Amino acid sequence: MKHIQQLSADLDRIEQHMARLSERVVRLEEENRSLKMRQESLVSERAGLVQRNEEARSRVEAMIERLKALENAG
Repeated sequence: MKHIQQLSADLDRIEQHMARLSERVVRLEEENRSLKMRQESLVSERAGLVQRNEEARSRVEAMIERLKALENAG
């Protein structure tokens, strides 16, 4: 009889452990999904910043060229 009670207790512990593992998997999947969305957002934001930086660099270079042309003309 004790053997059956021990097996039952062991099975209960295993079931509880499996339930905790299952909950952890769900939480990790949600966290992973959230992190992937955040990463996509940051990659997109970075691409926009790189583009704005290139546009600013082009404008500055154009201004420098105009200033050089004015300096050489004067």
